[in-house]
Amino acid sequence: MSKIKIIVTLIVLSLGIAINASSVMAAKDSLNLGMVLEPTHLDPTAGAAASIDEVVYANIFEGLTRIDKNGAVKPGLASSWTVSEDKKTYTFNLQKGVSFHDGASFEADDVVFSLNRARAEDSVNAQKALFKPIESVTSKDSNTVVVTLTQPTGSFLFNMGWGDAIIVDQASADKNKSNPIGTGPFKFSKWVKGDRIVMVRNDAYWGTPAKLKTATIKIIPDPAAAVSAMMAGDIDGFANFPAPESLAQFKSDPRFTVVIGSTEGETILSTNNQRGPFKNLKVRQAIAHALDRKAIIDGAMFGYGTPIGTHFAPHHPAYVDLIATHPYDLEKAKQLLAEAGYPDGFKGVIKLPPPSYARRGGEIVASQLRKIGIDLEIIPVEWAQWLDQVFKKRDYDLTIVSHTEPMDIGIYARKDYYFAYDSPKFQALMEKLDATVETDARYKILGDAQRLISAECVNGFMFQLAKHGVWNKNIRGLWENSPVQANDLTEVYWVD
Repeated sequence: MSKIKIIVTLIVLSLGIAINASSVMAAKDSLNLGMVLEPTHLDPTAGAAASIDEVVYANIFEGLTRIDKNGAVKPGLASSWTVSEDKKTYTFNLQKGVSFHDGASFEADDVVFSLNRARAEDSVNAQKALFKPIESVTSKDSNTVVVTLTQPTGSFLFNMGWGDAIIVDQASADKNKSNPIGTGPFKFSKWVKGDRIVMVRNDAYWGTPAKLKTATIKIIPDPAAAVSAMMAGDIDGFANFPAPESLAQFKSDPRFTVVIGSTEGETILSTNNQRGPFKNLKVRQAIAHALDRKAIIDGAMFGYGTPIGTHFAPHHPAYVDLIATHPYDLEKAKQLLAEAGYPDGFKGVIKLPPPSYARRGGEIVASQLRKIGIDLEIIPVEWAQWLDQVFKKRDYDLTIVSHTEPMDIGIYARKDYYFAYDSPKFQALMEKLDATVETDARYKILGDAQRLISAECVNGFMFQLAKHGVWNKNIRGLWENSPVQANDLTEVYWVD
């Protein structure tokens, strides 16, 4: 072969290699993210399941404000805002040039519709209480919305960043459960029930476009299957990995990044406060003294988790450490149970949803309570059953769940909430909190609220759920912590 032919051949080969390399690099604009629970639907304004927000928050839907990875309030569909001197009137300046995914224009009337819909008497919003302080919502012009509150509300801007406060278009709102249409950087593509949800980049997005062209959420409820999928490369990562027992395996594998972060997930032994023996404070106190938090964390979460003595995140500056209020003490627990009129104990039912913290933790809790005479029948339920039987109908004695909503101690003021706690004293604290803007004063009220629900043993407070992130070492932009229940993919990208 002549020198010229050799040179030409080498050039062609090198170009082929370069083209092939570029193709490989181009392929890295997609992400396969694993998730344990499949959403019941995809409308965050009509459901309580965290899995809904974990798919759509910031990706498909947006609110006036948004919560970033550090838990800070940032502009969303509102580019800026001003607050009146009396702290009761918020004037929001909206982003311009925004369209919904179906091409409909975003305007002030959409905000008016969305907030009024959320606070309406017939609202099905799971966090309707967030909108209670709103007195009126009006459009000043197509790009300006005025929200007037009944009283100063220190958490208002943060509340507007919840998934439950996203802005929707009236024309498509009723179809968002199966075909979500928002204003975010990703558009809904398809949902293969029991398998995957696919989103594609919104090339007409008003803000900074997503780096990923496609994002696929793969539903993998089984921890062993999650491990296998990660090891085989079928999944690029799990923002919340369901198999903490396998984290050491991934830490030692150079293909992966393992991050242990914090969440807003208070993992509690939820108690029906208006049912049978559980109405009795001494019974609830007995349960509190029978819970060995360390054994639950070690057994269910393989040591990952932070013990809590109340419903509040330990990383928050207003947190009060109340673990010593009810230390592990079986003799004290038996004494309290006898004083409550149950010297020989009693039988009950514990319904456990699918997450491993609940199923594994439930076995341990049942074993611990059996030591003081409380014999629990364990009933595993699927997530839809849990929402229907436990959350909606209160047909349960005990259950285990992580409450991952941010700063959600206010749920204890809801008389109709699923653990049926009705305390005028606590309700008054929350009313006072809503009317308080100054930070130190708010923290004091939050401390008093934590002490009250701990003293009354409303629930069995066990541990703060850790965030186990496992993903390909070349992925950047996934959140290490979870200040809100979200898998925000807006800044996710691949590196070489």
